[in-house]
Amino acid sequence: MANVAENIVKTLHANGIDRVYGIPGDSLNGFTDALRKDGTIRWVHVRHEESAAFAAAADAATTGELAVVAGSCGPGNLHLINGLYDANRSRVPVLAIAAHIPTTEIGTGYFQETHPQELFRECSVYVEYVADPKQMPRLMEIAMRAAVEERGVAVLVIPGDVALADIADDRAVVIERARPVVVPSAPELEKAATLLNAAKNVTILAGAGVEGAHDEVIALADKLGAPIVHALRGKEFIEYDNPFDVGMTGLLGFASGFRAMEAADALLVLGSDFPYEQFYPDNATTIQVDIRGAQLGKRHPLDLGLVGDVRATSEALLPRVARKEDRTHLDDATAHYRKTRKKLDELAVPTKGDRPIHPQYLARLLDEHAADDAIFTADVGSPTVWAARYLSMTENRRLIGSFTHGSMANALMHGIGAQAAHPDRQVVALAGDGGLSMMLGELLTLTQNRLPVKTIVVNNSSLNFVELEMKAAGFVTYGTGLENPSFAAIAEAMGIFARRVERSEDLPDAVREVLAHDGPALLDVVTERQELSMPPAIEAAQVKGFALYAIRTVMSGRGDELLDLAKANWRQLF
Repeated sequence: MANVAENIVKTLHANGIDRVYGIPGDSLNGFTDALRKDGTIRWVHVRHEESAAFAAAADAATTGELAVVAGSCGPGNLHLINGLYDANRSRVPVLAIAAHIPTTEIGTGYFQETHPQELFRECSVYVEYVADPKQMPRLMEIAMRAAVEERGVAVLVIPGDVALADIADDRAVVIERARPVVVPSAPELEKAATLLNAAKNVTILAGAGVEGAHDEVIALADKLGAPIVHALRGKEFIEYDNPFDVGMTGLLGFASGFRAMEAADALLVLGSDFPYEQFYPDNATTIQVDIRGAQLGKRHPLDLGLVGDVRATSEALLPRVARKEDRTHLDDATAHYRKTRKKLDELAVPTKGDRPIHPQYLARLLDEHAADDAIFTADVGSPTVWAARYLSMTENRRLIGSFTHGSMANALMHGIGAQAAHPDRQVVALAGDGGLSMMLGELLTLTQNRLPVKTIVVNNSSLNFVELEMKAAGFVTYGTGLENPSFAAIAEAMGIFARRVERSEDLPDAVREVLAHDGPALLDVVTERQELSMPPAIEAAQVKGFALYAIRTVMSGRGDELLDLAKANWRQLF
């Protein structure tokens, strides 16, 4: 007779799961032994359970299918939490098997005892404790369906002894995602069309919800004469082949995106949870379309909220709106974007002499030399800024990051999952030096699992984005410096091909060499610490903050830092 763990593996196999991320532990023995016996599901062994969860998140994000992660009892499954938060907030389907201490010891303060069902509750759409083998496989099926249908994390907490117990019903049910087409009612669509037709200047804000709706949104923009601004998570789905693109808005965005929003008298928000209220126009009529009704009006007051998927709703709106023959707003926005884009590209140039490399130049070279279907991952902080501004999307490129949860060190961990899920595609992890050093051991995961991830280190010897935030708020930078070794030397000691570059003239060849390497590779690039990533609109508080920073820095005896700042950014400031 099969046991509970064997039935779990049987069900995973029936549902097309061919890899599980994690680290073995004695409370997981039943599960890992069932994987060994089955032989069809690959165990992707990582060096930290947090990496397993992030890897599963990227796996699910890039495949659109359920990904699976496992953690042993106590500290083992607690390490999953940060990555599961990322997966849940990114709305990707992940199943976590969280092993528990022996059933008879629960509540006694036993070795490694926690209460996982409480700890995982906030980072999941479903979490349940399996106290009796008779609850299975029913709870397994419920958990999988919750993850798939609610697009989030489902956690099964299973004591090791329950996993090894015989199961009465050894069925294996295939969970298929339902794909309904959700469209607002006819009166709601007519009201939206009336508002849009009455507006002179319509701007579209596109978020992650435009996935799969590229052509329909483009057609709607054409009819409305509307420039398309994208949020960061919408970039990969709407930027490519888009004559109406005017870039991104928000803290990392472009001046042109900000301008197109500000100039609108009607804003059509499509599948976006863009959180920064200060970047929404104050006086524009606002219409929001989202598949989740609870999201409507969450970020900005609405004149009309519509529940529907973006593709079907755009198709339904298209015949109801009148074509705007006056293209002044669109022409102005796209012309401004071209100017903004030119100014950004002028920053992506080599430095002269021995000065550290501009990170914009590194990002530009990666964009030029990476594969047309590359999967990029980017660490939170300055790597995300450069990825957002300089990596151009194609129909087949992807850009994955911790864009909602905002965790450090995600690039390499996401890269592991993306590469495991797509072994024949190029995966480029744009990592900060702080992020990479936080999870440095995961470079060994690349060699052990033969994952040819290309890790690009933006090495500026600092927690760079934190420094920028300090300066903008008027604080003297403190506690943000990093004394780094040669990451290339460390990678080579781990069996990874590596290059270190300190001069701009050496960078193009190094980028080509690392990207072309057959296997895992690392490029350690010494970049300018004082580089400013200017926001699209400078607020008075930020001007005041920088002035205070300058005064306080001089008074603290660190005036040379201001000279370095000016030298690094003269092409932006003058």
